[in-house]
Amino acid sequence: MTESASPARIAWGWVLLAAAGTFALTMGVRQSMGLFLGALNTATALGLANISLAFAFGQLWWGLTQPFAGALADKLGAGRVLVTGVALVALGTVLTPFMHSTAGLIFAVGVLAAGGAGMAGPAVLMSAASRLIPPERRGLATGVVNAGGSFGQFMMAPLAGALTLGLGWDHAMQVMGLLVLLALPAAWVLRGNSVHAAGGASGKPVSTRDAISAALRTPSYLLLAGGFFVCGFHVAFLATHLPGVVAACGLPLQYGAWALAVLGLFNIIGSLAMGWAVGRWRMKSLLSLVYAARGVAVLVFLLVPKSGVVVLVFAGFMGLTFLSTVPPTAGLVAKFFGIGNMATLFGLVMLSHQVGGFLGAWLGGRVFQSTGSYDLVWIVDIALAAGAALIHLPIREAPLKRAPALAGATA
Repeated sequence: MTESASPARIAWGWVLLAAAGTFALTMGVRQSMGLFLGALNTATALGLANISLAFAFGQLWWGLTQPFAGALADKLGAGRVLVTGVALVALGTVLTPFMHSTAGLIFAVGVLAAGGAGMAGPAVLMSAASRLIPPERRGLATGVVNAGGSFGQFMMAPLAGALTLGLGWDHAMQVMGLLVLLALPAAWVLRGNSVHAAGGASGKPVSTRDAISAALRTPSYLLLAGGFFVCGFHVAFLATHLPGVVAACGLPLQYGAWALAVLGLFNIIGSLAMGWAVGRWRMKSLLSLVYAARGVAVLVFLLVPKSGVVVLVFAGFMGLTFLSTVPPTAGLVAKFFGIGNMATLFGLVMLSHQVGGFLGAWLGGRVFQSTGSYDLVWIVDIALAAGAALIHLPIREAPLKRAPALAGATA
């Protein structure tokens, strides 16, 4: 049985508030977990590399859950998937302070919390917003939903820091987990599946197997996924290790929290600007520009003397590009294949993103433990940014000629 919702009866502003608010809570909590890395290391004595492994597994599992969550949302409706995801994020976050082994942290952080965040993540949320928003507003809608995740990071990182000072890191983490439950009402607003699409298009999905098979035979889709792999490496490394980078520069703890907050604040601007831009310029060109800008920013950061102002300026610039890749990436997936299987196919691209995220989070801890510096990771970061800027150029930005199996998936 599928959920049903009449797009005509749901104001698109409420849809955006529900999707962006859910992303704000789930992403805000996830992206603030890097602030607890040092406390977890002190409490468990597991070593930074082992704790980073748990966080890295979470990056990977967050990606692995999204194609499956997307497929369930396409068939059964987004509401049920979102309720389950939000509950798992809360449970995993609340349980984390009780875990004192690498396996326990992998279970709480990597399986429960990250898996739940994947179920209540961008694949399901972007698809739900695209389904319920009229076609002419979908570009801006993806930018607004994406900005919600950034706003959550901007709000949650300082809150996590304040709660840690007032309650201790363990109770602070548990309060953060309970805050995620505020997203539960959004599941009702976003209920329904891709059969119930705005704009008078049924968008009836084909089988998951047929949709994925067609996507994996599409060179432009594969290049897009390759670029998103690089994005995942960048984002996960910064989200997990930026407080450690700040500490390695000899700056006070609060600069780490504020660097994450500034990252999120400027990503709101970047996401909204990108949501506006995708309707006016070629999406593949915007993606190439974003990746090139990241590489230049990291190179400059490596070369200049470090200070609190430099760290915050760097965080702000990286924030402009942090998740601004999501609207054009989601837009290209919808342009290639329509919205009938968008949650599934965008979820598959998110899996590529999170494979990169696994490497970014894990290598950050491994390299720092081995060398006492993050410099090697920054160099890899620059090289990957250059590669991502180049591989988007051959993408053919046009609706693809669909096989008969995908004909019904057109928006």
